[in-house]
Amino acid sequence: MDKITEYWNYAGERAIKTFSQVALATIGVGALGIASVDWVNVLSVAALAAVMSLLTSVLQYNRPVA
Repeated sequence: MDKITEYWNYAGERAIKTFSQVALATIGVGALGIASVDWVNVLSVAALAAVMSLLTSVLQYNRPVA
């Protein structure tokens, strides 16, 4: 597997994990049932976190090695 493909696989996996973790945290313990969850808000916040994770991965990939 080439280095770029390996990098994007890692970055994608990290973004998916971040999305899942933020979605769980946004739902929180205050939800009384599945109908009481504001799904639009949960998905919006989790998607933003996934994008931020990808951007962080890009920034780390382009950083020169000391």
